[in-house]
Amino acid sequence: MRDILDELAAARRKMGKGTLPAGDAHTVELRRRYAAHIDDVWDAITNPERLRRWLQPVTGDLRLGGRFELEGGEHGEILACDPPRHLTVSWLYGPDADAWPGTSEVRVRLAPSPTGDTEFELVHAAFVEEPLFPTFGPGAGGVGWDLFLLALARLIADGESADHDELENSPHTREFIRRSAAAWGEAHLAAGGEPAQVAAAVEATTKFYAPDPA
Repeated sequence: MRDILDELAAARRKMGKGTLPAGDAHTVELRRRYAAHIDDVWDAITNPERLRRWLQPVTGDLRLGGRFELEGGEHGEILACDPPRHLTVSWLYGPDADAWPGTSEVRVRLAPSPTGDTEFELVHAAFVEEPLFPTFGPGAGGVGWDLFLLALARLIADGESADHDELENSPHTREFIRRSAAAWGEAHLAAGGEPAQVAAAVEATTKFYAPDPA
């Protein structure tokens, strides 16, 4: 389990504020370093063959202005693409999501480090009226991204593909989720969250991602 907790500790988390076409937004921000050249990390986040190995299978027109869909139902439009440094996509979920354009975006920025590693930044901005936030806080998206970036780290390090079903049923993953939810709670507190609300959000997030075994 040590390796996955090391990966959890490798990321810096922040809850912030931003703007979207729909209006003011909450942001979930993750920053970390990958021990790989920037071109390799860029390929891992844009090549469909590698995307399915850590995120989900993806279909669509994967060019600037094109639309994509992930197997899990997330979909959107490629809004900006500047290889190998910057990618921004709209990020929607569900059959009615297209009625709410401009309410959620994911931005990834990469930068080479002096040692040849890659600095990685992911910012997921969601419209302040997004209904899940009052219940789950930043952990609503933050825990999910922590899990995906764990899978990305394994792919970059040794080519290992994620088995999401296996991960979901692993006691090590449950502990990772518990600690990730707590880390996002700390980010929420640092952003001015009310302690009782933050504690309730951490509990709700933990139970959502790691429900008690039947």
